[in-house]
Amino acid sequence: MPQPAVKHYGEWESSITADMIVGETVALGSICCDGDDLYWAELRPAEKGRTVLCHRDQSGAVSEITPPEYNVRSRVHEYGGGSYTVAEGVVFFCNGPDQALYRQDPGQAPQLLTQGGRWRYADMRVDVGRRRLIAVREDHDESLAEPANALVAIGFDGSVSVLAEGADFYAAPRLSPDGSQLAFLTWNHPDMPWDASWLWLADIGPDGTLEEAERIAGGASQAVFQPEWSPDGLLYYVADPEGWWNLHRWEDKEAISVCPIAAEFGLPQWVFGMSSYGFDEAGEIVATYCEEGRWRLGRIDVMSGTLTPIETAYCDFGALNVKGSNAYFVGGHVSKPPALVVLDLGGQDIEVVRRSTDVAIDPKHISPAQAISFPTRGGEEAYGFYYPPANGNVVAPDGTLPPLIVKSHGGPTSQTGEALNLKIQYWTSRGFAVLDVNYRGSTGYGRAYRERLRGDWGVIDVEDCEAGADFLVKTRQIDGDRLIITGGSAGGYTTLCALTFCNTFKAGASHYGIGDLSTLATDTHKFESRYLDRLIGPWPSAKPLYRERSPINFANRLDCPVVFFQGLDDKVVPPNQAETMVAALKEKGTPVAYCLFEGEGHGFRQAANMKRVLEGELYFYGRIFGFTPADEIEPLAIENLS
Repeated sequence: MPQPAVKHYGEWESSITADMIVGETVALGSICCDGDDLYWAELRPAEKGRTVLCHRDQSGAVSEITPPEYNVRSRVHEYGGGSYTVAEGVVFFCNGPDQALYRQDPGQAPQLLTQGGRWRYADMRVDVGRRRLIAVREDHDESLAEPANALVAIGFDGSVSVLAEGADFYAAPRLSPDGSQLAFLTWNHPDMPWDASWLWLADIGPDGTLEEAERIAGGASQAVFQPEWSPDGLLYYVADPEGWWNLHRWEDKEAISVCPIAAEFGLPQWVFGMSSYGFDEAGEIVATYCEEGRWRLGRIDVMSGTLTPIETAYCDFGALNVKGSNAYFVGGHVSKPPALVVLDLGGQDIEVVRRSTDVAIDPKHISPAQAISFPTRGGEEAYGFYYPPANGNVVAPDGTLPPLIVKSHGGPTSQTGEALNLKIQYWTSRGFAVLDVNYRGSTGYGRAYRERLRGDWGVIDVEDCEAGADFLVKTRQIDGDRLIITGGSAGGYTTLCALTFCNTFKAGASHYGIGDLSTLATDTHKFESRYLDRLIGPWPSAKPLYRERSPINFANRLDCPVVFFQGLDDKVVPPNQAETMVAALKEKGTPVAYCLFEGEGHGFRQAANMKRVLEGELYFYGRIFGFTPADEIEPLAIENLS
């Protein structure tokens, strides 16, 4: 048996290539069941980020049903989601380029249902009896101070009527099984849906309009997620009146807590159509829930509230959809790429319907996540997943320690998990250690932990990233002289704050990161336009604090190398923020690189650009820390580096 080669960290040759990750992998999601037929969405980087719908019929035959000229994508709230629905074999979807709604009958080409342009649609449900869709609509009329959101009914003839308006935001319209009632969510500025949201219930009149709606859950310090009707016509939902996103039932004008435990059954509603539970053929709830940052699957007896774990090999259960005796989900695994699977709830057999990639991955190149906690400022505790370097073909020279990449997730109201992420394995298989941080403010640990970031964004998230790195240095797991921080969007803001205001990290990468909070408060889209009221303070009264927390105003303090990756069409974080930081670093003489991508928005969807980002970041670290990657990489222009 050959002995492993001895090579410095960062120079290891890996079978997990950028081409594998971006060109041979799809993102799976948005599962929908229609009778015994199964539908799902595939985002394909190799097709310039196009999303297509796939269909498996009763015989098991799989087909792609979205014609090449269409892209199934909504842009409501900019982040979208809930971009299609299916009933009786008919697909209704939002088309990305024009944001129009289309109807597609089996075996037929899509037919225009409503015009797009100023109108955007999401979160559709079919009201079969009234021959219409019910959906969230966003009006981008240029005469409006900000887009106007409403619930609308869209007839199969293309007619549109407003069902509810007046709130700043609407989501999750859900019809009762008999079609007589509609439940839906609302929230208003300055709250985000995970801060404070309301669940409403309205009868539907003979003419299809909504009668006076009753507010049945939520409030100023409660957030509601995923209303859903049981087969016997009772309304369920997730809410956190006791500090945890738990399941509740509305019965006889009373809210009943179904299964009160210290776990999260809900998620931050960044996109439409998110699902964490459903009902099986016996009327029991099958749900995914998070305890101490780790996701599990279980079955709940709706009368006793007993939660029985369902043992599977998976650690993430995305887009969960329950139908009959089956649970469908995108299963995340600690050592295998995600896959769309069917779980037989009786025998608990698993069938893999579609893999995100068919490329074989050498298990010797996989570094499984290690859940860790570590002390942080104020005597508190933070969490994360640690990945040591792993490559069965290579070892590092004796007495050396690996560089560390600290990842700061986006949101910031979000979380990272332990499921296999090939972009993390790209680094660990090349000799980097990675710490994926669930800093205070992350979800998955209850409302109190989620709200720790209030008023302290750019402070305690940075503290936790530093504390995690310090913990690994003190336990002699990584090289304290080669500490890197990276993040995208809000994670990019944490990255830029850490690099600007602290001295822990020696290099970093900002992926469409926020540099100027003032610009974000005044020049972003409606959904997040008041997000910073909670994270920083009300605008404009807290304007001095916005300036104080904005790295762009203190570029003179930044004295370590940074690479910036930015989409030209980004409406959430416009390119001028990155460009101002880049210009300041150039003038100061600090090594800096800037990659701007045409046709990309907030996040990268095209394979060629995603590959360039991965390889460009590796090339950048190699030049900064003096190692030569084993990969053949197109050089990246780095200013102020000889």
